[in-house]
Amino acid sequence: MKICIFGAASAHIDQKYIDKVEALGEELANRGHSLVFGCGGSGLMGAAARGFKRGGGYVHGVVPSFFRDEGVEQLFLESDKITYTETMSERKKTMEDDAEAFIIVPGGVGTFEEFFEVLTLKQLGRHEKAIAIFNIDGYYDNLEKFMQEVTERKFITFKCYELYSYFNSADELIKYLESYKPEGTPWQKLKIGD
Repeated sequence: MKICIFGAASAHIDQKYIDKVEALGEELANRGHSLVFGCGGSGLMGAAARGFKRGGGYVHGVVPSFFRDEGVEQLFLESDKITYTETMSERKKTMEDDAEAFIIVPGGVGTFEEFFEVLTLKQLGRHEKAIAIFNIDGYYDNLEKFMQEVTERKFITFKCYELYSYFNSADELIKYLESYKPEGTPWQKLKIGD
């Protein structure tokens, strides 16, 4: 399975996040999966790629050409394939189209934006791929509470938070991805005025 991992590019995060994401990548590769990601060489992007490579997995990096040209980000040059795009939007679409499942690991604004885009597309019935959040050290606990509160306040008219799953354990996350079966999306069932 081609798995897209969205996560932090920052090189200044705690080592515990890096270690867990590297181990996740290695185990996914050991199980025959491949990675598509934003081609960053540092932070959790780099950790995922290093783990996949250590496990013998295939790594596809996708990055806007201006990152290379302007030295914006350290790239993971050991990728088996690097696709250069014109824009950030094209980068994201390339990763989304190539992936068969998504894992969200801790990250900042870019990671949140990537998560909400794939969630919105799933909500609208544009894909039925698995979305799994790797909630290392409770990083996404407040996001889960927020999504439930937004639903309770009726800003979301269905349980959008049921379109993805949270995992504190890499083993449970991998089991979920490998056994995932699409069940349709709320958009396909939603009636106007609900």
